[in-house]
Amino acid sequence: MKPPPFEYRAPTSVEEALDLLWEHGDEARPLAGGQSLVPLMALRLARPSLLVDLAGVAGLDAIGSANGSVTVGAMVRERAAERSAEIAGSAPLLAAALPLIGHPAIRSRGTVGGSLSHADPAGELPAVALAAEAVMVARSHQGERTIPAADFFTGYFSTALAPDELLTEVRWPEAADGSGAAFEEVARRHGDFAMVGVAAMVSLEAGKITSARLALSGVSDTPVRAGDAEAALVGVAPGDEAFGEAAQLAAAALSPPSDLHGSSAYRRHVAGVLVRRALAVAVARAQGSR
Repeated sequence: MKPPPFEYRAPTSVEEALDLLWEHGDEARPLAGGQSLVPLMALRLARPSLLVDLAGVAGLDAIGSANGSVTVGAMVRERAAERSAEIAGSAPLLAAALPLIGHPAIRSRGTVGGSLSHADPAGELPAVALAAEAVMVARSHQGERTIPAADFFTGYFSTALAPDELLTEVRWPEAADGSGAAFEEVARRHGDFAMVGVAAMVSLEAGKITSARLALSGVSDTPVRAGDAEAALVGVAPGDEAFGEAAQLAAAALSPPSDLHGSSAYRRHVAGVLVRRALAVAVARAQGSR
């Protein structure tokens, strides 16, 4: 399979990349890791007339911290993020999910910003961003704006980014003391797209859950927050009973799609199992048994 004809440009600065996106509008697509866009082009499901390769753009591949957040440049490779001590210590939910993305060869080319901008509802990072309440930083000729993860994913492979905007950075709030995180998923084989995934974050104080966040992947056209399940967990002691109730509430709110790999009912059942599993792991980590 071959893609349709396209032009290729390799800017070296964000400003140059933004100029190209402004000039070509909907006909241009940024190329980050290429792990998703290139196969879509080969299948002729995507037909950009211009690829704007971001690999040589300076300043998009740094990991740092600022104002209580871990800052991850859009062009940070997933493998580099997986190996980052800063992410492991301050953004444990992101650290838990990264090893589940494809295989090491894929993570060595794939980028954090590319995965989030691709917005695959079965992908790990969109659900992680939603549960972690990450903030996307986008730039265009009009300036810079921040987009909360809750507003970023708008539909199947769709985001709030305008055609002339570029995702430049993702801000992951640093995990608080007494909190734990976990990511659980079910896939036919390791490295395959997960049928269902669950990102969980919990905070504990005096033996009670003081906050809980749950986001699910593979169950809708965007990642989904399980708001009713989260609310039911606050103020109660962690344990099988609390986890079971949260799992029932989370599953009951879902209407997952059916496909060759699993029916809607199967995915709903798996979602409940994974919610219980992710909560148990997250609570254990919050209690210090990492």
